[in-house]
Amino acid sequence: MTGSVNFRSGFRPVRRDKLIQERVHDTYKTRGKLPEPTVCPECGAVYHKGRWQWLPQPDRPHRQLCPACHRVRDKFPAGYVTLAGGFLTQHRDEILHLVRNQGEQARAEHPLERIIAINDHDGGVLVTTTGIHLARRIGEALEHACHGELEFHYNEAENLLRVHWERGAV
Repeated sequence: MTGSVNFRSGFRPVRRDKLIQERVHDTYKTRGKLPEPTVCPECGAVYHKGRWQWLPQPDRPHRQLCPACHRVRDKFPAGYVTLAGGFLTQHRDEILHLVRNQGEQARAEHPLERIIAINDHDGGVLVTTTGIHLARRIGEALEHACHGELEFHYNEAENLLRVHWERGAV
């Protein structure tokens, strides 16, 4: 019989019409549970109840670098926010203040979301972040406050978000 399946022998034909989704591999994500309490020696974040939090320093903690400090040390961002346009040139200080403010708020709420660097880049500004959520938050805050054009490019395989915000001169 052609096309039949013999379940007794354990043979199953290979299906080529089904896409197999691979799991996202994030080198910086903590593997398994860490011993509690664990403290990051760089930033002082505390791993407690399965997540990194801002808590008072416990007595005699284990020490391990948190994923955000690991990304900062490796200079390997998860988010890139590119700012460009004449409006940026005219209102640079206010825009960078808004970016830093978003970074401080995100860090206060989520220890793993931080700004790595803010650098001049190709006539604009490049902001790098430790997480994709902060990159998105910065882009949305700029669009809300200053309008302009906002684009997101997410690379699921690399867990990477590129945000581009631009507004022409007023």
